[in-house]
Amino acid sequence: MSVDSYRNRLSQLNRDKANLEKSLSREKDNIYRIRREINNIQRSITRNTSLSTLQSKQRQIESKERQLANYEKRVADYEKRIADKVSEIARTLQNLERTEDQENRRKEREEKKKRDDELRHARTITRELERQTRLQKEIGSSRLVIDLTKLPEKITILFCATNPEDQSHLKLDEEIRLITQKIRAAEFRDSIDLRSIWALRPTDLLQALNEHKPTILHFSGHGSDQDEVIFQDDTGASKPVSKSAIVEMFKIVSSGTRLVVFNTCFSKTQAEEVTEHIEAAIGMNTSIGDEAARVFAAHFYSAIGFGKNVKESFNQARVALMLEGIKEEQTPELFTRPEVDPKNLILVKPEGGKPGNPRAKVNPRPWDSI
Repeated sequence: MSVDSYRNRLSQLNRDKANLEKSLSREKDNIYRIRREINNIQRSITRNTSLSTLQSKQRQIESKERQLANYEKRVADYEKRIADKVSEIARTLQNLERTEDQENRRKEREEKKKRDDELRHARTITRELERQTRLQKEIGSSRLVIDLTKLPEKITILFCATNPEDQSHLKLDEEIRLITQKIRAAEFRDSIDLRSIWALRPTDLLQALNEHKPTILHFSGHGSDQDEVIFQDDTGASKPVSKSAIVEMFKIVSSGTRLVVFNTCFSKTQAEEVTEHIEAAIGMNTSIGDEAARVFAAHFYSAIGFGKNVKESFNQARVALMLEGIKEEQTPELFTRPEVDPKNLILVKPEGGKPGNPRAKVNPRPWDSI
């Protein structure tokens, strides 16, 4: 039984015990009354009492004594039942204390696991930042031979992650790791600047858009079937933001953002409506699994990194789900403004050239060994 079940049972036992004690008290009052009546009858018998009256009073006393015996029997029964209730209450209290102790130990284990997971995640992010810093230093100290006329245009992808404590845990660190891996393997990897912000609060988004001016804004986390994107508040709990608020935000601060990816459950309508202010958006028409979200995002940005247009990149990402045997390829949907053809929407391409042109040779490339 659960802690709540034991507590409810304990409350019921105490109510039963209280009712039995009331009944016991009532029966004891009856015993006192009958004994008093018997005493009154006995005192009324004198030497002058006639034989017939004496016999009548004796019959009254015998009747009262029978009533007294019944009341005493009931008292004994109630006392036994009360004793049984007291024993059951004691056993229930022991079970409650044992269950509460088990529950507390379970919560402590969960809290420890959560702290350990957060620590591992922080260490992973720290190692990644250190590695990127090391790469930047190596690149800065290397002699690069680059044809600047063929250097790809630079775009920024802003990965916005939110994983509230009161929601099911998502492997968002695995998602950005896989996206990073696919972008690094892409032909035009040098043209993509992948940035990330974590534990996103609603107003953090305004700051991020103003600060990073992303070409692609990527939401990764939870969504609700009420057309909401789930952010976090200052305590780490869920902070739902309505579709209308999201759409209004892009109306105000959408400068430079060309594509929004809602890698969250039930985000179809958000994606459809933000295209009033953004060229294109991707949303999910139902819930999407954690693995499906990772695979779709990674292969979509891989195709973007090879200079593919948004439509082709979207189709490749859906095919990747099918190749992995993840039966959720119909969940993502692509929307654009009416005048925008997604086949002509190419976000990564060499400056002044056509998409797919070979990238200039870079010699040496210190990150090739990664």
